[in-house]
Amino acid sequence: MNRRILSIIALVAAIVLLFFVNLLLGSVAIPFADVLSLLWGNELTGDEALIYENIIWKSRLPQALTAMVAGAGLAVSGLQMQTVFRNPLAGPSVLGISNGASLGVAFVVLLSGQLGGVALSSLGVVGDAALNVAAIVGSLSVMALIAWVSQKVRGNVTLLIIGVMIGYLATAIIGVLKFFSAEEDIKAYVVWGLGSFARVSGDQVWLFVALMAVLLPLSMLLVKQMNLMLLGDGYARNLGLNVERSRLLIICSSGVLVAIVTAYCGPVMFIGLAVPHLCRALMRTSDHRILMPGTMLTGAALALFCNVVARMPGFEGALPVNSVTALVGAPVVASVLFRRRRDDTLA
Repeated sequence: MNRRILSIIALVAAIVLLFFVNLLLGSVAIPFADVLSLLWGNELTGDEALIYENIIWKSRLPQALTAMVAGAGLAVSGLQMQTVFRNPLAGPSVLGISNGASLGVAFVVLLSGQLGGVALSSLGVVGDAALNVAAIVGSLSVMALIAWVSQKVRGNVTLLIIGVMIGYLATAIIGVLKFFSAEEDIKAYVVWGLGSFARVSGDQVWLFVALMAVLLPLSMLLVKQMNLMLLGDGYARNLGLNVERSRLLIICSSGVLVAIVTAYCGPVMFIGLAVPHLCRALMRTSDHRILMPGTMLTGAALALFCNVVARMPGFEGALPVNSVTALVGAPVVASVLFRRRRDDTLA
């Protein structure tokens, strides 16, 4: 059987296994048979039945769904950025879109506390909605600016530098807001910035999954343009591709994915950078017709694995997701790059 088909089957099996492990493991031990019974729609009996049902349906299932979908979205976004800029170190945050989301949240958490005496982030459901809206507005505003700039400049390097400068500018403004903010507001902002798949709960998770279920298939429509852009701008134009328009579409697709994921989960790092390299190593191809679905599956599996590590039994609460993704992602990127260099040397 083809290596790539085997890899796809293995990734699907890994996602199913890790999804179930996410439901099974945590600070509260739930018997294997009870988890299976709940998944089959049966009601549990006993003194702890209600506790187990609440943990599974209101905490672990939304968290696992969020991790799976967010991982797929960030991985696809990273693949699109690396293709557009032909840069192995490009990631979802390379154009400052994540920084824009952070700036929007900083205004809600830090500035509202100074102006109104009470930060909007501390107002329960209203505060959560305000954070999501602020993150989306901030990230989409930066993306709109990048889209406008992309029409004015021709070089990818120039656009990349402008995006990095926008990110630095947003970080500087956040630093000023922190300097004048109360300690409690700064702590709330720092906690948000650590990233978490547990932040999405209740009806929010279904809206998040629905949005990503629309955006991810739409990103597949750009596969042909991405394959042509690998040949270089000159060859792509000779083959009839409108390079500027395709670049804008891919950047917008990547930006919207990052905006939605950051709004719901915070700035989750390293998945978008590491997963495309890992998928290329698994599939051994640069054809995006294979890489795009493979990257989605790899991103979902890696995010589920990181979520399991963050909630390992024995931990009080959960570790920050960004700490786990960095510990997992950095060795992956390093090993893939060293292997590629060794293969090039042998060739």
